[in-house]
Amino acid sequence: MSNLLDKMSIAIEQKLTPLAGKIGQQKYVTSIRDGFIAALPFMIVGSFMLVFIFPPFSKDTTWGFARAWLDFSAAHRDMLMLPFNLSMGVMTLFISVGVASSLARHYKLDPITTGLLSLMSFLLVAAPFKDGQISTQYFAGQGIFTALIVAIYATEVYAFLKRHNVTIRLPEQVPAGVSRSFEILIPVLAIIFTLYPLNLLLQHYTGMILPEAIMSALKPLVSASDSLPAVLLSVFVCQILWFCGVHGSLIVTGIMNPFWMANLSANQVALAAGEAIPHIYTQGFWDHYLLIGGVGSTLPLAFLLIRSKEAHLRAIGKLGVIPGLFNINEPILFGAPVIMNPILFLPFVFIPMINAVIAYTVTAMGFLPRVVSLTAWTTPAPIGASWAANWAISPVFMCLFCMCSAALMYWPFLKAYEKQLLKQEQQKMAEQKAQKEADAHHGHGNPAAV
Repeated sequence: MSNLLDKMSIAIEQKLTPLAGKIGQQKYVTSIRDGFIAALPFMIVGSFMLVFIFPPFSKDTTWGFARAWLDFSAAHRDMLMLPFNLSMGVMTLFISVGVASSLARHYKLDPITTGLLSLMSFLLVAAPFKDGQISTQYFAGQGIFTALIVAIYATEVYAFLKRHNVTIRLPEQVPAGVSRSFEILIPVLAIIFTLYPLNLLLQHYTGMILPEAIMSALKPLVSASDSLPAVLLSVFVCQILWFCGVHGSLIVTGIMNPFWMANLSANQVALAAGEAIPHIYTQGFWDHYLLIGGVGSTLPLAFLLIRSKEAHLRAIGKLGVIPGLFNINEPILFGAPVIMNPILFLPFVFIPMINAVIAYTVTAMGFLPRVVSLTAWTTPAPIGASWAANWAISPVFMCLFCMCSAALMYWPFLKAYEKQLLKQEQQKMAEQKAQKEADAHHGHGNPAAV
């Protein structure tokens, strides 16, 4: 078994790791990831407001505090919804600017100018103007993929024109800000004369504007992203990459974020409308059920390490518990180590997948509420799971169950690893003792040493 794992590790290191490294550094993947990170604070605050507006109480409750909260929320619904509508409700605007600004840095373009160009491009195709009003239908989850595509397109057009010196150049004496304003004129015209006619033609022949057409084309993929196979595949890829020392989370979240946000937005729309929550797989599900304590669900492992008989593992466990509570587990991954450790390969990769099957099944059966709020990934798992599901209690028990199951599955592998380290330690001590005895004997037998 050990030889098989060793061969697997070598194969992964030689073939998969270089490919994963290239994907992780790919400019579009990193730009999308950074764009979502830039928009994250606005979306977290907006999601929190939604949970406040729709408290976790029955509409028929007679409890005084709950009744007063529900009545206040109903009476002031429009006013209370404004922070949500102008944060989570327009998240595609933030994402569009963030993605384009990040991609601009790869081309050494001005991030602010590029971000504004992207924003204009998105509004051009996703904000139809009728009867003196702009439609905001595609400013939330329905417009995410359009925002990403348009942000990349606008930045590429800007970079292409600048690279080929198709720009308006002003004398060096002109201030840099004014010079940039004139530099962007031709890219703005290029965007208007390409994207806008495309949108009009699409609408004329299909009756759909660009965001609607994109969502229609991606509907099967978005639907598939909420399935158990999609959960298992994304977790498996993340764990394998991390085992090789590649930051798999950045790669997987960079790819999955658009799908997660589209699913979360649909869940929030359903919550606001009083309808059944449709989607299971969102970032809250990923963070608080599958990666408790970080990739590999290593918080339970940290608690087990504290009671280890081996001094090194015991020290790593004490060092890793506090960061692990906030889903930071580098001390465990690199200190134990878990990375490239054949003995811990199986639990590290498959524990999150087993917990995924359990949590997904329980949620699909209706015993576990679905995620309606976006939380920071550093939120401790039981708190984050409850917060994400509108402060329900059952997610806390689900997290505790996942932690216990992870601990049980890690235990035999950890004992085997501990036994190996203790044996190596005993061998080393025996060798040191033998060396000392040999040195002492050599010293007594050498007259020069007396």
